[in-house]
Amino acid sequence: MRIDKILSHLGLATRSEAKKLAKAGLIKVNGETVRDSGAKVDPVADVLEVRGERVYFRRYIYLMMNKPQGVISATEDLRDRTVLDLLSDEHRAFEPFPVGRLDKDTEGLLLLTNDGQLAHRLLSPKKHVPKLYYAEIDGLVDDRDIDSFRQGVELDDGYVTMPAKLTVLETMPSDTGGRSKIEVELHEGKYHQVKRMFAAVGKKVVYLKRMAMGGLKLDPGLALGRYRELTETELASLTEGTGDEHQTDRA
Repeated sequence: MRIDKILSHLGLATRSEAKKLAKAGLIKVNGETVRDSGAKVDPVADVLEVRGERVYFRRYIYLMMNKPQGVISATEDLRDRTVLDLLSDEHRAFEPFPVGRLDKDTEGLLLLTNDGQLAHRLLSPKKHVPKLYYAEIDGLVDDRDIDSFRQGVELDDGYVTMPAKLTVLETMPSDTGGRSKIEVELHEGKYHQVKRMFAAVGKKVVYLKRMAMGGLKLDPGLALGRYRELTETELASLTEGTGDEHQTDRA
């Protein structure tokens, strides 16, 4: 791979900047100064240095974000801020995209990557990757709702959802009907599904947060709007239960 392409891919320098670095003698390959930024190197086997610092190449990036409200799950938008606007230039250089989407007013776990193969496996309807949500509901969620979710709920367009596990964490009765705190685990990802499922049983979601996707759980120490790279263990957990072993290239 060309040196200037590697540096551009990693967000370390544009191709014109790489050319200037090479001419200034600031690029070395295996200890030898290289003055042609278009020279090809093996990004894994060769030792590439820029300004005396070792450059480690990687093809893919995997980010966990605690998405805040008011930001949309898209790569670009003419009106609203997107999740990519929350990334540093270093990470945006990899051109990541959100795996699936969270509504603008929904918080929580969002995976961003440029690994299309992994994204496809996680989003494939055939895999039924579980997704865990925490929600606050306007109304008292009871055993009838739990049973309805267990059997599958008919949505407003006539679609009957797959069975979902609904757990009531707390109920707070009041003269106006009360409120409930719940968790719900889904194995599909229809548009506004959690909100539409509760609407089907006569209740309204007033707060929604995704807590887990597959074996990946939201880091409780990750503040809203913040993100970090996945650990190797977290990356491996993403495909647990999908029936596939996915090989990733982080080198």
